[in-house]
Amino acid sequence: MTGADETGASPGERLDHVRQWRAGVVQAVSPPGARDLGPGYVDPALLPVGLLRDAYDRALTEYGSAALSYGHNPGVSALRETLAARAGGGRCGSANVILTSGTSQALYLASTALARTGQVVLVEETCYDLGRQIFTDCGLAVRRVRCDESGMDPHALEAALGELAGNVAFVYLIPTFHNPTGRVVPLSRRRELVAAAARHGALIVEDDAYADLAFAPGEIPPTLAELADYRGVLRLCTFSKTLGPGLRLGWMLAEEDLARRLVSHGLFVSGGSLNHTTSLAVAVLLRDGDYDRHLEHLRERLRERHDALAGRLLADLPEEVALTPSRGGFFLWLTHRGGRNEAELLTAAERAGVLVGAGSRFGVTPWPSVRLAYSFNPPAVLDTAAQRLAEAWNRPPPAVLESDHALHKP
Repeated sequence: MTGADETGASPGERLDHVRQWRAGVVQAVSPPGARDLGPGYVDPALLPVGLLRDAYDRALTEYGSAALSYGHNPGVSALRETLAARAGGGRCGSANVILTSGTSQALYLASTALARTGQVVLVEETCYDLGRQIFTDCGLAVRRVRCDESGMDPHALEAALGELAGNVAFVYLIPTFHNPTGRVVPLSRRRELVAAAARHGALIVEDDAYADLAFAPGEIPPTLAELADYRGVLRLCTFSKTLGPGLRLGWMLAEEDLARRLVSHGLFVSGGSLNHTTSLAVAVLLRDGDYDRHLEHLRERLRERHDALAGRLLADLPEEVALTPSRGGFFLWLTHRGGRNEAELLTAAERAGVLVGAGSRFGVTPWPSVRLAYSFNPPAVLDTAAQRLAEAWNRPPPAVLESDHALHKP
């Protein structure tokens, strides 16, 4: 592209994105010149604008004014049937699926429909910070449960469930491509967590936002919902990470009794399906095979970006820095075991022109840590960012800047 920079965007396109942010159209924009590894967003260049334009046109042509009406409360049957078939392998049906406006709205729904004010949500020591904010905004208390490199410790979970008997709203887990660590909880640990929760009659809310983004899908363990045979686990999924967050479309999988309870919430009774027109367009994408073709392309592009960032960092970082390559999703998790504190790491990165996510934002970390997102930038930018980070973290620690390092969301 003539006049394009290393991000692949022309000066006019970059300026337009800044204009859209100033006009209140998009949520965030990176500072000029920064290599921004903070936001957990898909690169706008990877979003399927043309596919979606055609899908909306096909949906409106097929359904006419019905596409603009109040939708069936749990969502469009055609899409729910397709999602159930893809997720359950015949073990669940459309009655187990409720369409949502994305994972954030689903977390809010679970926190209001399935919990009482003052109840406790059990979370991992290091977990998605904005999920915690939703819980507390809904009047729930949050308690961290000890973790190790495989995820939440099932013995610690069992102890917490026993201590808080009757006062646990649910257990919140991200077992696949964890935010922020990128971790995949192994099969044996998944079984232990499901069994521990079942023994105490505790609901697990499984946040599976990155489920479709495995670099090798066949190598990922079954979901907690599958292991529990769709009993006692509420699984949350979204199209925000694959088709675009602006669609505000996701879905929940739940046992039928729980699904009926959720869909009786006033949100559905008052307004019907939460994103009816978009649901019809996405149903067309899945039906016609466009979604899977896009997904294959997206996985390959994300793998290239992951390999560019992780490969350079593993080659150039000092030995006291630990980094485990990811198997999918958006994130790498980096820990420094050489005596530097988090503020020194962030200051060094910022002075090198690289923005990263502060580990402390996500909770308790045994070592100073940062989250690196590879989803937002192309490989050339990530390679440059990795070189700069390695150089910065190989130097003696700088004086800490007086600035707020808790950068970006989600």
